[in-house]
Amino acid sequence: MKTVVVTGGAGYVGSALVPELLENGYRVKVVDLMLYGESVLDSVKDHEQLDLIKGDIRDRAVLETAIAGADSVIHLACISNDPSYELNPALGKSINYDAFIDLVDVSRRSGVERFVYASSSSVYGVKDEPDVTEDLPREPLTDYSLYKAKCEDHLSDNAGEMTYVVVRPSTVCGYAPRLRLDLTVNILTNHALNKRVITVFGGEQKRPNIHIRDMVDAYLMLLKQPHDRIHRKIYNVGYQNFKVREIAELVKSVIGSDINIKTVATDDNRSYHVSSEKIKRELGFVARHTVEEAVEDLREAFDAGLVPNPMDDIRYYNVKLMKEIDLK
Repeated sequence: MKTVVVTGGAGYVGSALVPELLENGYRVKVVDLMLYGESVLDSVKDHEQLDLIKGDIRDRAVLETAIAGADSVIHLACISNDPSYELNPALGKSINYDAFIDLVDVSRRSGVERFVYASSSSVYGVKDEPDVTEDLPREPLTDYSLYKAKCEDHLSDNAGEMTYVVVRPSTVCGYAPRLRLDLTVNILTNHALNKRVITVFGGEQKRPNIHIRDMVDAYLMLLKQPHDRIHRKIYNVGYQNFKVREIAELVKSVIGSDINIKTVATDDNRSYHVSSEKIKRELGFVARHTVEEAVEDLREAFDAGLVPNPMDDIRYYNVKLMKEIDLK
């Protein structure tokens, strides 16, 4: 049985990925501070092949304990997105970059065979090209995306004999047990359902999107690929590219024609149209779940009472929770 360590396994993507890894026959070790609650993994918490390690990835001893004997590492843990990072740049660097140096070193020394790093499509910055491919230069606009890029470089220089692959995900959408309501599709769906009003900031910015189920499938696929097909490769993982205005219209079409869309000015100029042709061409991976499905999944979760107090509970909003707990 293969053992996979998932850092950030109780986060948004992790909470959807970990049950699928177990379902696929892996032994899973989750390393996470559990800031958003330990209940997000309740569906599998008693699984005999799951180890939940409540710990900080900045603690090398925690990493050494978790990674000992592991075959693979999927590194998801980070201070996620620009606003959360900018609350405390020193904290963001310590988790997103400094801890990464130890993580790679411990993984290599522990004999990990495969290392999957979740970078970000934000490393591209603003591009005029009609399709942003992996060979275009990185032009990060923020410290968050800068250190994502620096981690890519560090992994390239220090992976040793480990097979490694870098994933640059698009913006994830859809329901997961640790739900985020501060991501574009999820924000607009939440507001449509609970306020009947969608506020669009700008609207012409292009955003690449990926359904959370496709993101999970991508990680599962990468664990199974032969070494020579993925080693030292970088892959965009996305599906549908839409302008924010188009996402708002799509949400309205799914939720109801009575939804009012308001547009206001913004200074957020991040805009890019990401191509995922490389991962399709080389590995045969094609996303299957649409943004419409993500909106439908969210509506079903709201209707089923799985998202209590969605407008005010800080667990759904990274910035609000980070402010509240004042992590050091």
